[in-house]
Amino acid sequence: MGAAVERSGLAVVEELRERIRQLQAAPRRALSVLRTGVDAVDALLPMGGLPLGHSVELCGEAASGRVSLALRAVAAAHREQRLCAWVDGPRELYPPAASALGVDLERLLVVRPRLYAQRVWSAVQLARSGAFTCVVVDLTHGVGAAGRPERLSLPEARKLADAAARGGTLVLLLTSPEAPADGLARLRLEAQGVQGWSVELERSRGGGVGMRVVSPWQALYPEVGLDAGARLLDVDDLGTDARAGTAGPGFYREPGDSVRNGCGILGQRPGRDAPMPSLHEGLPPSSGAC
Repeated sequence: MGAAVERSGLAVVEELRERIRQLQAAPRRALSVLRTGVDAVDALLPMGGLPLGHSVELCGEAASGRVSLALRAVAAAHREQRLCAWVDGPRELYPPAASALGVDLERLLVVRPRLYAQRVWSAVQLARSGAFTCVVVDLTHGVGAAGRPERLSLPEARKLADAAARGGTLVLLLTSPEAPADGLARLRLEAQGVQGWSVELERSRGGGVGMRVVSPWQALYPEVGLDAGARLLDVDDLGTDARAGTAGPGFYREPGDSVRNGCGILGQRPGRDAPMPSLHEGLPPSSGAC
């Protein structure tokens, strides 16, 4: 059984190698940076984009735009006929959403290790191979022995930076504010409600630390069609009936069972929820004999 599984695994690896050779055979031009397409974010970085051969950290809470920004970088590599890899530790990568942002799923290798430590090992091997232009490592949702978020250690960060330099690969680290990493550059992302999102350059060896931009969500999701921006629904727009709690269909709708008979659930399932009528009156008089 073990030998059969090993042979199957070797066959998969060999198939991946052959697929990589075929995809890399296409002519390509030299790249030094990956631009996300969000001009305000690219301008924050000294090289005008995410630099290849370095590790860059995208730090933010959930729904801050960190995953979408990483997907846009992957899509930029795919437009140049390059390969990318995604180490999906939390197992939350949603392929349809990635495809909607321009990701070519045929050129994306998704690795889902079981343990937190395996995420770093997988990313080091992928980046060091030189086969992938961008390697994204999702380090969120890792919980340590003390119940606190797992944080990338300094030796692990150095291994990732060395692998990125050796392979000429952009390593994108997705982290949370509670457990930041030690990438050569760090972008802090924060959601600003319906108005948009902000990006701050917290760490960089090329200067510009402390620079911050605020952009509308449309800059990150132009395909969604938020041309007019988000609109907040005001109670005044609903009219006096809605404010009084007597709006028509769609607002404060009464439960259907109350509308039909006013008896609630007891009126809908008689004999099941309501008490059964007594059967004593329909029985013949007792003779007293057992």
